[in-house]
Amino acid sequence: MIHRRSIPIVLIAALIGVVMLSSCSVAKQVPYFQDIMSDSILAIIPEPVPIRLAPEDKISILVNSRDPQLMMLFNLPVIQRYIGSDNPSLGSNSYLTGYTLDGNGDIDFPVLGKIHLAGMTREEAAVHIKDQLVSNNLIKDPVVTIEYMNLTVSVLGEVNKPGRYSIDKDRVTIFDALSMAGDLTIYGLREHVTVMREENGEQKIYEVNLTSAEDVLSSPVFYLRQNDFIYVEPNKMRANQATVNGNSFLSSSFWVSVASLLVSLGVLIFN
Repeated sequence: MIHRRSIPIVLIAALIGVVMLSSCSVAKQVPYFQDIMSDSILAIIPEPVPIRLAPEDKISILVNSRDPQLMMLFNLPVIQRYIGSDNPSLGSNSYLTGYTLDGNGDIDFPVLGKIHLAGMTREEAAVHIKDQLVSNNLIKDPVVTIEYMNLTVSVLGEVNKPGRYSIDKDRVTIFDALSMAGDLTIYGLREHVTVMREENGEQKIYEVNLTSAEDVLSSPVFYLRQNDFIYVEPNKMRANQATVNGNSFLSSSFWVSVASLLVSLGVLIFN
């Protein structure tokens, strides 16, 4: 027969057990690559997929040559923008103007006119422009450099720094984007990370399981494209905490509060 004074102790032990089990369950959902064993070799090696230019992308194009006059002919001017005043003496910053691909994926380049760049990588576009300059006997020794100006990916949801992040290299993975966003919070649902991507005029949705290396590396969105949208869903604990009229009875904070209350009552009873 259980003594009446031992009832609070039993309840406290049960509640502590529930909280501990809940914590263990959350801890199991946190690590990435849970299917990788020590010293294991992954059979899946993703093929590098570079960023390809698309309509409305903005890029800068610099043509370098031994002849400064020819360089000025093919390079857009550097714009001086004065900050906070019309008086140039109060300070300014400079930025390079760029080319925006039109709806057909073309740019209007000096002397050469319309050049189609959509579908090309940054390297392919630079080689194409260089070949056009040489074949038209405009420059004998051009060096063409292309940089991205408005290419971004967006990361929202349960990450530490949600926002829109610039693409500054040819290959960007989903982990690059999550790293720029400060990684997932402890409440981020790692098994179901959503990536939205526009393909051929349609919005496609992909699900990625970050706890599985095989699933991540084989995913078509392991390498990101410009304008990709990443959303990290909150787990049930976070969803319950964030809901004003949610079921707080299921949250761990509720059980911790109850356990603290029962401990206090138990101490009073024994005293």
